[in-house]
Amino acid sequence: MEIRARYLTVGLFTLGIIAAGFLFVYWLYNAGGLGRREAYRVRFQGSVSGLFSGSPVTFNGLRVGEVTATTIDPVSPGTVVVTVGIQPGTPVRADTKVALDFQGLAGAATVALKGGNADAQPLALTGTEPPMLIADADAGQSVTESARTVMQKLNVVLTENSDPLKATLINLKTFTDALSRNSDRVDGILSGLERMTGGANKKGPGLVIDLTAPRNFKPLDHPPAGQLAIPEPTAIGTLDTDKLVLDPAAPPDTSPAQWADALPKLVQARLVQSFENAGLVGSVIRGSEGTAADYQLQTDIRSLRVVAAPAPAAEFEVAAKLLTDKGHILAGRIIKKSIALPSNDPKIAASSLNEVFGKATVELVDWATATLAALPPKVPDVTPAQ
Repeated sequence: MEIRARYLTVGLFTLGIIAAGFLFVYWLYNAGGLGRREAYRVRFQGSVSGLFSGSPVTFNGLRVGEVTATTIDPVSPGTVVVTVGIQPGTPVRADTKVALDFQGLAGAATVALKGGNADAQPLALTGTEPPMLIADADAGQSVTESARTVMQKLNVVLTENSDPLKATLINLKTFTDALSRNSDRVDGILSGLERMTGGANKKGPGLVIDLTAPRNFKPLDHPPAGQLAIPEPTAIGTLDTDKLVLDPAAPPDTSPAQWADALPKLVQARLVQSFENAGLVGSVIRGSEGTAADYQLQTDIRSLRVVAAPAPAAEFEVAAKLLTDKGHILAGRIIKKSIALPSNDPKIAASSLNEVFGKATVELVDWATATLAALPPKVPDVTPAQ
């Protein structure tokens, strides 16, 4: 019984394969492109390279049939007659255009049918022969032939204009030779234009100078009460920049050095750090517009530079004012420090500027903290209940 069951399974499987084959043949004949076709003939003048039996036939881009035969007209050897089979109902008219289309640059050829008016007459039989379509005169021209034609036309253009092209090349060579002989002069002209437009100053500075917040402060016996805000200092235009003039006789644009940031912002940051180093880390803030604090330290940078007279020196001068939260001035002071420069070396000048800033800042912090500590305790505003 077990052997019979195996034979039965194998037999059923074989019958299924045979049935599937019949179904495939039925589908291929009725729906896969091998159903009934209407025959037409197409006459091409010239080569139909790439076209063979089985090549697709399209109507407005949709596949409607295949090429069934290709023959050469024995009466006119330059003519190729192609027989095509097209699906019934395809609107082929007497004015339908015929051409060869190619799939890609080197792909197989396709007979392409296009357009036709709905009022045009259907094609009629020629005796017992299928209806005849006449292709355009250049429809059989392949891609290679088209490229050859273009190259021939280009060759004609180059031949007719050979003398002007030769003269142009000679002039171009003369111009490049002149540029080569005068390259130094050209470089000089470009350098001058760069200096005129300010482009010569786009290189990075040779020296970047920073300021250091001092740390050598006396311990505070009575730290001031309240919160102190330090806004960004004011400065004139020549100081409100990151440029640093180490040589007073040189223009600012030729300075070999610059500050690590715009000078007012750099001084503000180092003043805040200096008050923090003095023991007011919980009472000082970097002030800005709209900052609410009990007091403000407003500063104006009058000088932070190298001066030439009466002797070369690094100088820092700042005017400071302590204000209440209402804008009333509590106290004011002008602090000025200077250090003689032993030489014009940029690094020595930078170190001297940092040193003179430190000395002036220590005096500024000591004065401000002592002034605030001497003030009576601030009585908070009490708004009466409504």
